[in-house]
Amino acid sequence: MLAEYLPILIFLLISTAMGISLVVIGGLLGPRRPDSEKLSPYECGFEAFEDSRMKFDVRFYLVAILFIIFDLEIAFFIPWAVALERIGWVGFAAMMVFVLLLVVGFLVEWKRGALEWE
Repeated sequence: MLAEYLPILIFLLISTAMGISLVVIGGLLGPRRPDSEKLSPYECGFEAFEDSRMKFDVRFYLVAILFIIFDLEIAFFIPWAVALERIGWVGFAAMMVFVLLLVVGFLVEWKRGALEWE
């Protein structure tokens, strides 16, 4: 039983060793020329003008959560498309109900103004 997992263990060990070695080699051989421009805080192309610990607007988190929800739900389309021949019309109908729920949820959030930034 454990012999079946040996290739996975070897793969994990080799990939971990390779990742660590590449980071170490890059750190040792990479150029180090720090200056004030490289060490300054930088965000979105301009200097920070407020405290970095300021509170974000709730709408930012709402848009982020909506993006994650819709992004994860879209990931269900790949296995559905692969198995569509085997699941037939029942699977197709189930996915259409799923898509309908997604669209209704999106329209409800849009109607409530959750996607309006200002």
